[in-house]
Amino acid sequence: MSRTVSSWILSSARSSIVLQGKGRWYSIRIPNRNKTKWKLVFSKTCPYPAGSCSLDSTFSLPKAFRHTSTEEEHFSFQLSPAQINDILRAGELSHKTLGLNGKNANSVLRFESNQLASNSPMEDRRSAATCLQTAGMMFGVFDGHAGAACAQAVSERLLHYIAVSLMSRQSLEEIELAVEAMKPVRPILQWHRHPNDVEYQEIASQYFENLRVYWQHLLDLDTEPGFSLEEAMICAFKRLDSDISLEVQAPQESELMRNIALQVAFSGATACVAHIDGVHLHVANTGDCRAVLGVCEEDGTWSTLPLTRDHNAYDEFEIRRLKREHPRSEEKTLFVNDRLLGILMPSRAFGDVQLKWSKELQHSILENSCDVEALNIYQYVPPNYHTPPYLTAEPEVTYHKLRSKDKFLVIASDGLWEMLSNEKVVKLVAGHLTELNVQKPLTFKKPVNLGYMHNLLLQRKSKGLASLDQNIATHLIRHAIGSNEYGEVDPEKLAAMLTLPEDLARMYRDDITVTVVYFNAETIEDYYRNH
Repeated sequence: MSRTVSSWILSSARSSIVLQGKGRWYSIRIPNRNKTKWKLVFSKTCPYPAGSCSLDSTFSLPKAFRHTSTEEEHFSFQLSPAQINDILRAGELSHKTLGLNGKNANSVLRFESNQLASNSPMEDRRSAATCLQTAGMMFGVFDGHAGAACAQAVSERLLHYIAVSLMSRQSLEEIELAVEAMKPVRPILQWHRHPNDVEYQEIASQYFENLRVYWQHLLDLDTEPGFSLEEAMICAFKRLDSDISLEVQAPQESELMRNIALQVAFSGATACVAHIDGVHLHVANTGDCRAVLGVCEEDGTWSTLPLTRDHNAYDEFEIRRLKREHPRSEEKTLFVNDRLLGILMPSRAFGDVQLKWSKELQHSILENSCDVEALNIYQYVPPNYHTPPYLTAEPEVTYHKLRSKDKFLVIASDGLWEMLSNEKVVKLVAGHLTELNVQKPLTFKKPVNLGYMHNLLLQRKSKGLASLDQNIATHLIRHAIGSNEYGEVDPEKLAAMLTLPEDLARMYRDDITVTVVYFNAETIEDYYRNH
């Protein structure tokens, strides 16, 4: 990286203020620090109390590569290609779907996922699971703010709530009888996790008990066969958010559990979850994560089909919805500086009880808690806070019937979409598929001479296919943070973005989480032939 570029990065950083925790809270460039002062009203929340597991090193850059100082004499952007690949590929996850006979009868062919941290610790989370007692697979991306606690809890729990919502009365009764008899319970989900993924082990028993209360509630309902998939997803989102709110109000067995409940409720997370069963694709979205379908048209061109809307101040539907839910006297104060009540960028999210509870309830919970400042939780009521709740976790659900030309689904946090457009992402995935096909072992129907084979190998080498990312999510992240104005990856820019100090990185990029699901065209075509 040239001296000019590195000096620009440093000078830019020194003339900016970023309130740590998430850029969507505040990220404000000012001409002079001494003339303007900002009070830190929300701080980043450490999601793991002392003594519990920590994600400080999970998916974060190795300490040997990542700087902790903004002083220029300590600054270096030099990374070898191998070091860059090690950093980018640390969070890779992939899974290929196979049936009992080794063949794939699932509409999901495989999925590939990756994450890259900007915040320390990372605030994004992801989930992927196969439903064992109902049909289908689920994939989720969760973007936390004001800490990772809420995103962590939602990533562990939401898919279970959806699966339970889809189960038949008979299945729910069997599970309840097994729990009452203290017998083993058949698994609901088969998780597909990265080795570094962690769980809140300290509070897992309470999470299970509250899930049990939910399925008992479903058993009390006189509905059979139960919810539609859309209803199940909406009900699961809303119920989990309600449980997050109630858990922090209820007595806890230990101070540790109390602290976790506080941190989960007072941080927040947006969520995007896809459920795929045969040709039936449902996407439930709360907030500003995004899901986009890559479509290969008959003429070989690629098109994009967005399956979500960003729930924020830029969406007219969200503005009208909030205006309907609050008095006309608040129309001018609902969104200030393109943020909900001047604070939060997304207009839908889990947690964030500061924007859902009454002032009195917030005061009561925090006054009766232990040292909340040690947990980085501060009582702050924004101006014009009159008619809560202002925030909801209710998702918007989109249904799409898969066609053979639907080739893949990209679900990602806004850290990707801030860098790349929907069209660019689909183009990159499509191009990657083509390059992977080129990289397959050479096969010839007729004998060929050595000169012909030599020329083919030279062509591959000139295209750089030997070092091609096998994981498409890594390929997208590489382009998101390293692309130049021509759309090509600039190695110097990529190295600079990966070695920025922790206090600067968030100014130039957000946490990025990407999951790409590839569809099985043969299975989809078989469905239409049989129907």
